[in-house]
Amino acid sequence: MKVIAINGSARKNGNTAFLIDTVFSELHSKNIETEVFNLSGHIIGGCRACGACYKNKNNKCIFDDDPVNEIIEKIIKADGVILASPTYFADVSSEMKAVIDRVGYVARANGNLLKRKPCASIVAVRRAGAMRAFDSMNALFLIGEALIVGSDYWNIGYGWGKGEVSDDEEGMATMKKLGENMAWLLNKLK
Repeated sequence: MKVIAINGSARKNGNTAFLIDTVFSELHSKNIETEVFNLSGHIIGGCRACGACYKNKNNKCIFDDDPVNEIIEKIIKADGVILASPTYFADVSSEMKAVIDRVGYVARANGNLLKRKPCASIVAVRRAGAMRAFDSMNALFLIGEALIVGSDYWNIGYGWGKGEVSDDEEGMATMKKLGENMAWLLNKLK
């Protein structure tokens, strides 16, 4: 089994990555393979509403000048999906929003590629706006008929400087529980 995480942070090894790694530690302990796809360093354009994905129905966005089709392919092959983003102006990063829109259209055009796939959202935040970012990512999962995996609190970690989320004891415990719950669901569906 394999879980792919899409890290929407501009910082490849920042707090968002730290939260993903905490979840992945639990998955690794249950022999679940993991992979991170970092959006940092990529310029990702938003959906252009051309409708080609509905016409072609080939699991691809017609625009291939960025990594969106690679991300779609990885999502299709994965057993579970995590979207993770820092909070920028009370929402997800612009790169994550572009991925949500384009993956969402392609997924729906091709019979809901996320259907019954365990999925989770993770948010890194300094102070406020995390719930809106959390909701933005979960909207993709809900409309895609995915199985949203939760924890015993919202999947959020607080911190500003690199690694500061590790000081958020509740956030770290939440990520650990999220990893446990995702591993449990993946094994039940196996």
